[in-house]
Amino acid sequence: MSGGRDRHRILGLLTLEPDGDDVFVAPTPGDGPGRLFGGQVASQSLRAATLTVPDGRPPHSLHAYFIRPGRPGVPLRLTVERTRDGRSFTTRHVTASQEGEAIFNLTASFHGDEPGDDWQLPAPEGVPDPDALAPPHELMARFEAVGPFEVRPVRRAAPGGFPVIHPRRVRARAALPDDLGVHACVLTFMSDMGVVAGARAPTSTLPQRFMGASLDHAVWFHRPARADHWLLFSVEPVSNFGSRGLARGTLHTRDGTLVVTITQEALLRQAGQVPLP
Repeated sequence: MSGGRDRHRILGLLTLEPDGDDVFVAPTPGDGPGRLFGGQVASQSLRAATLTVPDGRPPHSLHAYFIRPGRPGVPLRLTVERTRDGRSFTTRHVTASQEGEAIFNLTASFHGDEPGDDWQLPAPEGVPDPDALAPPHELMARFEAVGPFEVRPVRRAAPGGFPVIHPRRVRARAALPDDLGVHACVLTFMSDMGVVAGARAPTSTLPQRFMGASLDHAVWFHRPARADHWLLFSVEPVSNFGSRGLARGTLHTRDGTLVVTITQEALLRQAGQVPLP
């Protein structure tokens, strides 16, 4: 797929049609897996919210719940509720539905620039530069098919071992416009890739083919970042209990700056198939 087509695809997904006051319709691809990728729905929902917020106030966090599997080829109806327009913060609630049924809820908060400390935990050390990493193969190649992203896994799985999804380098294949809102939406799309598998405990008894699904998802945008520049995406499991797994992840720029933190709880069950990324 060429860079131009990749750019057209991701920007096409984020191009929403107005359908009344604070209501938008988003396209969904008819090809691919049997259910919509959650990161796509989250990115489109955030895009709907950003279209109701003044320029200069980018999102700083979102919290979302996956309610029903989305159906490919069925347009999304995105209804935005203007919860609050404050002096420093703006809050929006978005309900994504298909044919009258809600499939996804998102609450996003937006914050303008303010002076303050600039501090972060130390970035991971010893991670190879993207140019030194080989492209994915076998199962990992599925993740590139989900969206227009380049992926470079940092580690390879042992023969016969469970696929190693994280950490990895990732970026949008083609240059994106200079719009912080668009980049935040693309980072949101990216932030759901491989997290379900990343929630699996290191000592898990789950087979390689198990059923997994995202339950809820949270993203914090700490600093402005371009989704078309290489980022280090790391995810680690935090807890597994009662068929639910909690994962925590980060996105760092090439120079080690922390730009995004995510958390996600996933449903992890013995029966079924390898979870969608």
